[in-house]
Amino acid sequence: MKIVHPLAALLAFTVFAGAAGAAPLDYPSAPRQPVSDSYFGTVVSEDYRWLEKTDSPEVKSWIGAQNALTRGVIDALPQRAAIKKELQAMVGGGRVTRGSFAFAGGKLFALKRAPPKNQAMIVVLDGRARLESERLVLDANVLDPSGKTAIDWFEPSLDGERVAVSLSKNGSEDGTLYIYETASGKPLPDVVPRVQYPTGGGSVAWNADGSGFYYTRYPQGDERPKEDANFYMQVYFHRIGTPAAQDEYVIGKDFPRIAEIKLSTSEDGKYLLAEVANGDGGEHAYFLRGRDANWLRIADYTDGFRRAEFGRDGRLYALGLKNSPRGRIVALQLDSPGGGLPAAAVVVPESDAVIENVVPTASRLYVNYLAGGPSELRVFGLDGKPLGKLGAAPISNISAGARLAGDAILFGSQSFVRAFAWYAYDPARRGAKPVKTRLSDAPVYAVNGGIPGVRVVREFALSRDGTRVPVNIVYPKGGKRDGSQPMLLTGYGGYGVSLRPFFSRRVAFWLRHGGAFAVANLRGGGEYGQDWHLAGNLTKKQNVFDDFIASAQLLVERGYTARDRLAIEGGSNGGLLVGAAMVQRPELYRAVVSHVGLYDMLRVELTPNGAFNVTEFGTVKDAAQFKALYAYSPLHHVQDGAAYPAVLLTTGEHDGRVDPWMSYKMAARLQAANPGGRPVLLRVASDAGHGIGTSLA
Repeated sequence: MKIVHPLAALLAFTVFAGAAGAAPLDYPSAPRQPVSDSYFGTVVSEDYRWLEKTDSPEVKSWIGAQNALTRGVIDALPQRAAIKKELQAMVGGGRVTRGSFAFAGGKLFALKRAPPKNQAMIVVLDGRARLESERLVLDANVLDPSGKTAIDWFEPSLDGERVAVSLSKNGSEDGTLYIYETASGKPLPDVVPRVQYPTGGGSVAWNADGSGFYYTRYPQGDERPKEDANFYMQVYFHRIGTPAAQDEYVIGKDFPRIAEIKLSTSEDGKYLLAEVANGDGGEHAYFLRGRDANWLRIADYTDGFRRAEFGRDGRLYALGLKNSPRGRIVALQLDSPGGGLPAAAVVVPESDAVIENVVPTASRLYVNYLAGGPSELRVFGLDGKPLGKLGAAPISNISAGARLAGDAILFGSQSFVRAFAWYAYDPARRGAKPVKTRLSDAPVYAVNGGIPGVRVVREFALSRDGTRVPVNIVYPKGGKRDGSQPMLLTGYGGYGVSLRPFFSRRVAFWLRHGGAFAVANLRGGGEYGQDWHLAGNLTKKQNVFDDFIASAQLLVERGYTARDRLAIEGGSNGGLLVGAAMVQRPELYRAVVSHVGLYDMLRVELTPNGAFNVTEFGTVKDAAQFKALYAYSPLHHVQDGAAYPAVLLTTGEHDGRVDPWMSYKMAARLQAANPGGRPVLLRVASDAGHGIGTSLA
């Protein structure tokens, strides 16, 4: 649930949503079987808990019928064939992209995507990222020609001679670790199970000489009860050439049940860092293993630190948020950590913009700043002295991608109308200007790297409590502000995740066909820092929905669109967003598309990943938090006879982040509420999960 889903501008569905006089659909039978629970004296009933038994024959039959209905409706749309052909050309048009960079042993490793190949591959380049030096290490498409095996993540050894790779199937993110030689691409016999799962993720950090690595390990066998199989992550050490059953426990027995661990090693291999998140709410502790092999807690969960990175100068740099909600950068001397990060020296103080992260190089700090959505990259000396900016542009997204040798880095740049591109910057080279690379090809549908004939404006909606909420609007130049424009609005509003300006083929397609597009930067995200996040989580979650509703109202009131031409879309936490917005203000939208969303907020914490979300959403075991959850839980506020927008819900059977029965129950409830109203369609993918690792096809 900790991800932002890419926008899927389903033009065919919004066309269908606007069709007049469509006959009511014959929905698959979903018997009402009332079940009641009591919370602090409040009795709550629901009718579709039987759909939570996802492996039962009754549920599987119902899913098959829902898929057949959805497929039949969408396939019958006269526009669909042309739309599919055009989208296939855009998606599979041969654009090669590289990302997820890792610099090790003077080499640059990357994940490379090359449509129409279904999955990514791992490649290695020289230290200057020259394409002519690129070599293949692992191609997941060769490993599994069906396209159903995905690379979750990878980590090269410090000398760059080997690569540890987590692989999973069917979008499950249930990863097993394998080791490959960089030079030959051959696998080693080592296989380490249960290193990665959607609940807490997974991570690896190599030791100094490449003879082994530290890794995150989930319970195995009968070590824990079945209900705890995807909790209690710990750190183990694996020595190359030995069975995984002999791996040594390192740390983690005292970590929380919902710990999420990220491991990293200093470039000289002398220090190991374990970042431990207490679920998804934003509390992080840090543990440092020094040269003496002893562990030191250098920050507790309440100290407010995040995104710690090893420098090349014997220091650890970290982002501090406590008493500085927009962020400050501190530096901890590794050989004398003293009082840990809380006592570390401040090198970049808090300022007007929000610090997102820091990339330390030999003599510089590259710091990502965010200003309500748009971002920029500022440069400092290791002493905090400002040295300028890189690639600043209005309403754009500039972010550091990887550090290379010395002070050289790669950074990415994109906007709503300018395609993403990687730039190389090395202050030691003559001219010292950013140079556009060919690490990501420009899309074939982009004209001179962008979308011509469109305009981007940034408006501010007034939420119910008077808070100003940024709304980024992309629409054709010369477009009339008379309400005639079809508009697609999206948002997220959770986990401190920030929605930066982004370039999307789906948005380009939507604009090409006369639509307009808007992104709302809602509370619950991190666009204005930690205070902005905390104003939209736990018992304050309703603020997020108020912000989104205000954004939709702004688009209508200022003539960008009209209610009968407004569609909203979201995924994961954004699916909860559009679900809540729909049941609270159904008359405000004509179509709703929700991917892998949360709808039953009273039973979220009973799911494996839902337990990790308690620090973000709250728990029904707390009276005040139950009251807040029940007040906005979409499933519990669907009203019989209400005139809801047309709805499309999508999910995957292997989703380990948001259980698919969330979508099943919401679809059944909406279909029963108004069977003669606008369509409510459910699409369930049998070979996908939360969207991560899904094949391109």
